[in-house]
This record gives sequence, C-alpha cells and structure tokens, in this order.
Amino acid sequence: MYIISPTQKQYKANLHSHSTFSDGERTPEELKQIYKDRGYSILAITDHEVPKSHAHLTDDDFLMLTGYEVYVRPHEKGRYDPYNPEIHINLFSRDPNYEGIVCYDPRYCKYMPAEAYAILPQVGSTKPREYSVDYINEFVRAATANGYLAAYNHPWWSMEDEATVLAYEGFFSMEMCNYGSYLESRLEYNGALYDKLWRAGKRIFCHSADDNHNREPLDSPKNDSFGAFTMIMPEEFTYSSVIDAMEKGNMYSSMGPIFKEISVNGSDVHIECSDVARITMFSGSKGPQKVFAENGKTINSADFEIQSRDQYIRISICDEYGRHADTRGFTREELGL
Repeated sequence: MYIISPTQKQYKANLHSHSTFSDGERTPEELKQIYKDRGYSILAITDHEVPKSHAHLTDDDFLMLTGYEVYVRPHEKGRYDPYNPEIHINLFSRDPNYEGIVCYDPRYCKYMPAEAYAILPQVGSTKPREYSVDYINEFVRAATANGYLAAYNHPWWSMEDEATVLAYEGFFSMEMCNYGSYLESRLEYNGALYDKLWRAGKRIFCHSADDNHNREPLDSPKNDSFGAFTMIMPEEFTYSSVIDAMEKGNMYSSMGPIFKEISVNGSDVHIECSDVARITMFSGSKGPQKVFAENGKTINSADFEIQSRDQYIRISICDEYGRHADTRGFTREELGL
C-alpha cells in the first residue's frame, strides 16, 4: 500500500496567513498573487476573528480556502501577555461560502464592527470565552458541529504546558512548524510534542504554515512568507476534495523537503524523497530507525522494518539546512498490521 504514491498529484498550500482584514500588510489579492508566483496552489487567509470567504479569488489552478483564526487568553479582557499561555485555533470551513462566527465574544472580535458580526451566522455558546480545557473542548465541538475543521496553532509560541495540550479533544491537526514563530525563535518545530501526543493515543494529523503578516519586504531575511507549507493530496483539485483530503490526513508538513513515495509492504517501509541529510521513522520508541547521509553528500531513499512493538509510524526527513518534512502518524491498523 502507498502512504504517498509516486503518481499522486501534490498541491502546495499555505494554511495560515493574515491580510489587511486583520493585522496583515497585504490584501487578499496580493497574497494570492505572491503565493501563486511561488508555485503554490492553495491558500487559506485566516484573519483574526474574521470569518470571510475569498472564493471569488479561486481560479482554475489556484484555490482559496475559507477560514479564520480564533484566540483565547487568560486575561479577563483578552489582553496579550508575552509571559502567559494562550491558545490560537485555525478554523477551515467545509463550505467555501460559509462565514459563521463560533462562540462570538466582543472582547476578541475587534477587527470588524459589531454590526458586521451581527449579520453573520453565530453558532456555539455566546458566554464570555474562558481559558480552560473544558471551554476549549466545548468550542472545538461547536466549530466541528457547524462545518469547520479545527487546527491547533503554534504550540511553542502559545506556551501551553503538555498536560493541557494532551487534554484537548477534537483537533484534526496541529502545526508542526509555524514559520512566523520559527523565524522569531527557531523553536517552533514541534516534532517532539507531536510524538508525545501519539504516544498518548491522540491520533492528530500535522501540517505546517507560514502565519505570515508581511511586515517586511519579500526579499528580507525577516520576511515571514514561504518558510513552511503543507502538501495536500486530494482526489481532484476542487474545494470539497481538498477539504476532504485534509480531514482524512492526506497531506504532509514541510519546511522544504518533499516526499516522492512512501510504500508499505507487510512490515517493510520504503521511502523516496528529495535530497536530504537524514531519513527517520518514528514509532513510539526511544530509538527511532534512521539513515544518515555521509558528510558532504545527500540521500534520497531509505528502507525500514516495522517492529512488533511499534505503536505507529511516521516518517521525517531533514535536509542539510535543518529543514524538516513530516508525515502524520499511521496506526498499525491503518497499515494492515
């Protein structure tokens, strides 16, 4: 069976970006063009608390996903505090024209006037948002029940402790790399957290995204665009098929490297990829299987054997610049073991 087939079309996507509708510096039209010029096929503009469809910008070879970003903070007025935890959630709509606001709270919904929110479909609880596991789980249930996929954003930046993250329920995916945060800290690559989630039985998917605001020129080393992306593998290039592929985990996360093929034959796993320095198969063990390139050289394939005690597998590749690409986890049951 193929986890990634060599004949399967892969579409490059940025699933987290901000425009002039919230705190970004470029219009939706400009964002579409700069990503299309860089070889992307899919863009989600996820402005803060602004559920807005940009479906009119979709064309035959570029797809705009509808979504927005939600946040919840401990402060009673929702104020930002760089020394306290908070949570940000990206919501992706299954319907390109749906602009429902989930759990409306005027303390957070500041980028549009109150009358603009009043005409949107409002779903979920309207009680003040509360920074607690119970409330977040309630929020995610409401979002999912009303047509959204909910993704957990930038775990390192959010400063939430592992016990809190492990208690969340209902997220379909988490950001393996959030490039905007990674650019600031070099710590927002979340492979260790992802494996802890899987070892704890949380079968969550993974993706990566820019979270770009474009406050710096595109050619600046401080620019937050084009540093992390998701390769999505839908059955066809339509909105519904792309959302379906995301919901099923038919995608992988990358900061640069590309998977060309991953096949499983019984317990044997074969990987082909772009030129990298290391290929690793994580499986819930302290000692993942790995292959290294010799000094000054690269590798582009590897073979591993799934062991009887392996809880799951996921493949990670890393190039000479330290840029990773990661599949989601796959259970033994999914692999027919």
